Amino acid sequence: MYRILRGTRRRQTALGGGGGGGRGFRSEAALDAIRCFIERGRETGGLNVALYNYPSFSGAYAALFASLFHSKLHLPFLPLPFSSVHPFKVEDFKLAGVKTCYLLDFVGPKDFSFELAHFFPCVIAFDHRQSTITRLSKMREKRSSNLDLQVDTTRSSARATFDYFSTKLHGNGGSQRLLDTEELERVTYLLRYLEDSDLCQWKLPDIKYFNAGIRDLRAKLNCIVNPHLFDQLLEIDTSALIAKGRSILISRQNEAGTLVKNPFRLCLGRGLYGECLAVRSDGHSNLSHEISLELSRRSSAAGLRPIGAAVFMQRGIVKVCLRSFDSMTDTSEIAKVYGGGGKPSSSSFTLRMDDYNLWTSVNVPDTYDR
Repeated sequence: MYRILRGTRRRQTALGGGGGGGRGFRSEAALDAIRCFIERGRETGGLNVALYNYPSFSGAYAALFASLFHSKLHLPFLPLPFSSVHPFKVEDFKLAGVKTCYLLDFVGPKDFSFELAHFFPCVIAFDHRQSTITRLSKMREKRSSNLDLQVDTTRSSARATFDYFSTKLHGNGGSQRLLDTEELERVTYLLRYLEDSDLCQWKLPDIKYFNAGIRDLRAKLNCIVNPHLFDQLLEIDTSALIAKGRSILISRQNEAGTLVKNPFRLCLGRGLYGECLAVRSDGHSNLSHEISLELSRRSSAAGLRPIGAAVFMQRGIVKVCLRSFDSMTDTSEIAKVYGGGGKPSSSSFTLRMDDYNLWTSVNVPDTYDR
């Protein structure tokens, strides 16, 4: 077992918190938290709310930094996960007496941030996506003086939020810092990897292992279901995540290797797009990436197109996942013709069984199993 969280200083030392999906997002528990917060706001004279992108680690860490800032200044603060599944509505906050609302790692769907700015004195949003800049450029006429959109494609939202609240805390005087020395070193190291992934740079060593190690923790980032989330985020050890991810990927590759021993030829588009090696991976759809990537190498060695296909049944229809190790090959051109999509190196689509039968041919000789 790999230790993901360091130390025992805090009561819970594992990034967890039960399922309880019914308690998350726009649930009664979340709305109750807002109602209780309203009562507190009446006593303190104003509230501060942060909606963070779920299940995004950048969103969760941004919420952590916002929480630390308000805690150190003894300001009322309510963080809430915002998901496209049962999302909060603007109406949920109209009576909350909110002074400042932060949108962390997103600007909200459609006109969400602009609508919030209609009745909140201050709305501040952090995002790093180029698609957000493109969307906002078409909505310039809706800009509001109390809406601060901090969209920076050169930094992850987590890093931008950390810099923002660190500077703001320093500006309030005193020698307080968001993080102590040990926490700062640990969190800064992790933020480098999050940023490398968020910005799709893929430059850091072992970044693929990091992503594999952190992937299954995303579902735990709901601070309503998991009230110890922020303490746990401070304890995550990047090196342990990388070690865990390396173990996961090696295990998956080994398992996938046992499933590609009897490939067959798949006539892509009935042969219109050439032929490649494929296997049926029913019951192992979670390994479709590793299976088809290995098959793409074997397919190229067999003189076929450098594409591999993992085929399995999904809700009564045939799902085809294509991968290629060859940067000159675009698998998505095939997928899009059949109603699917993806990237050049990774795409998928579905077929009816009768259509799929027209794509298959006799099994490949044993010489291809190498």
